[in-house]
Amino acid sequence: MKVGILTSGGDCPGLNSVIRAIGKHLINNSPETEIYGITDGYAGLIDGEFRRMSAEDFSGILNVGGTILGTSRRPFKQMTLPENGTTRLEKMVENYKKFGFDCIFTLGGAGTHKTAALLFAEGCRIIGLPKTIDNDIFGTDTTFGFHSALDIATECIDRIHTTAASHGRTMFVEIMGNKVGWLTLYAGIAGGADIILIPEIPFNLEKVAEALKRRIEGGKPFNIVAVAEGAVLDSEVNFKKKERAFARRTLNEATVTNHLAQWVSDNVGVETRVVVPGHIQRGGNPSAYDRLLSTRLGSFAAQLCLDGKFGVTAAIVNGQITYNALTEVAGKTKFVPADSQVIRAARDIGISFGD
Repeated sequence: MKVGILTSGGDCPGLNSVIRAIGKHLINNSPETEIYGITDGYAGLIDGEFRRMSAEDFSGILNVGGTILGTSRRPFKQMTLPENGTTRLEKMVENYKKFGFDCIFTLGGAGTHKTAALLFAEGCRIIGLPKTIDNDIFGTDTTFGFHSALDIATECIDRIHTTAASHGRTMFVEIMGNKVGWLTLYAGIAGGADIILIPEIPFNLEKVAEALKRRIEGGKPFNIVAVAEGAVLDSEVNFKKKERAFARRTLNEATVTNHLAQWVSDNVGVETRVVVPGHIQRGGNPSAYDRLLSTRLGSFAAQLCLDGKFGVTAAIVNGQITYNALTEVAGKTKFVPADSQVIRAARDIGISFGD
């Protein structure tokens, strides 16, 4: 049997842990299986760039961040567009068949899963694994990479507390999450933020001001506001993504965070600062939780391959490792429910969501 492994999209902690688990499981349970690393995600499958992997490749990488295979972004929308008489999808299918793959493991997020579903529909045997710090893959309670990023984002907020308290400032910490607010919500609560703003709950500037004034009037000289990069003003909730982006560009702003910080400074009369941890949140070594989760997911996916179960993606549901059909999860996003227990708990302890 001949299998390939690729990592696609943004890097995150846990990718190497999954690669290791897949490799070790196959080596221990199917020694005759040939394992190939596909370079730089779908780009390697498009260009036919593969390398044979040995047992040594899977040693010493459990706690290493990033991906030893390299990764890149190949937008799903471009996979079926004609290029020089063919498409990227057609090139991938051709290389899959020419090389004689029996299965390819695709480690990635939402876009990766959509492309994986396309490949499966074209006759390629695919097994997906849910990777993203955003935790937005439908059908799984948690994605690998999320908890590591959560630890980092929480530490960032922790460290901002001392500066905010020392200077009596209102600090806006912008957390990654363009479409969903899982990372901002969890890090905000764990880091003791006073206000949490996420894409799923459009916020009102005046409501944010009211929450800040209540704290100030209550004798609190500083404030911590956790803002998802994709947080949405209620006045822009009906805007399309491009319209929101245009609104920011006209104000020379990358995200809504700077707009909010300036507005608060002008209208509440407090000193504000914006802190953007950025790609720090997706870098570095995986947490103990992610090492364990990645090992479980990778080993499970390898066994799915040996059992001949393809066209699926591994998942964790209620603590149990399981799988979902790619057709059932590709193209779907797991948003934070507005009535979730986590949000209710946050509201009950006085955290404002600006609504």
